[in-house]
Amino acid sequence: MNQDWEDRVTAAWSGFDDYPQARAAEFRAVIDKLVAELPEGSPLGPFERACAWDSTGHSDQAAPLYREALARGLSEESGYKGRRAKIQLASSLRNIGQAQQGVDLLTPELDGPSDELDDAVRACLALCLSSLGRDREGLSLVLGALAPHLPRYQRSMANYARALRED
Repeated sequence: MNQDWEDRVTAAWSGFDDYPQARAAEFRAVIDKLVAELPEGSPLGPFERACAWDSTGHSDQAAPLYREALARGLSEESGYKGRRAKIQLASSLRNIGQAQQGVDLLTPELDGPSDELDDAVRACLALCLSSLGRDREGLSLVLGALAPHLPRYQRSMANYARALRED
């Protein structure tokens, strides 16, 4: 879609906090109106609708829409939004009791191209692992993600993260 549409979507999301839970349907209607402007079959439509359902507390409604967006080629249209969809889908899957599917979705992302979403991948994957009783693996991911951001102790935390994986 064009930059004007993207700017209006960004503006809608920047006003999200103006919609308390009691007005969640109004926010979703704002997103639906923007989605209606998209060409038929655009992967951006189900992605934005999934985000709106997810952000208003309905992971069960969001998950199939994230899947649809990915199936329609969201990752090819926007690698960044495709990666966001995978992270958010994994989180939704965990919320609806399908954490293993979240692990299966995000594990390949650990070896994918690096970007600013790397830590979000690790954090969400850690939550999915924890939901499966694999807390040590999850903690290892979180410590590994945190280590480079620390002003000191980067090497120690990275070593602890590695040791947790090896135990």
